[in-house]
Amino acid sequence: MNTISNECQCLLKNALVGNAAFSFVSGVLIVFGNHWVVKVLGLPEKASLAILGISLIFYAGMLLLNAFRPTIKIADAWTAVVLDAIWVVGSYALIFVVPFSVIGKWVVALVAELVLIFAVLQWLGIRRIRKSEQQPAQI
Repeated sequence: MNTISNECQCLLKNALVGNAAFSFVSGVLIVFGNHWVVKVLGLPEKASLAILGISLIFYAGMLLLNAFRPTIKIADAWTAVVLDAIWVVGSYALIFVVPFSVIGKWVVALVAELVLIFAVLQWLGIRRIRKSEQQPAQI
């Protein structure tokens, strides 16, 4: 991969690392603060979000694995974009279906917006890489 392509990977790499950091922190917060998170969201006390938290930690690891490859796998980056988009759509659907507290609805919406930002940044990073691959190499 040439220097231009390595420079073009920077945006995608940073977006993947940021997404991984946010996912990891969210996952740890959910796993270790499950009771508190459930209470803030306004869910029944017996509800557990532990599986969600563990899944987010795993997702963060997968994002980091791709971000720190010498050449980022574009297919894996697209997977992250799609999963983030599904998260956003699912979050807004849940706001209308699940009886969250008012604060819970705001928290779910805020997290969805942050995930949307990561999805857009990842998409822009992929686009930048694709454009650099289409340009003729300069000497």
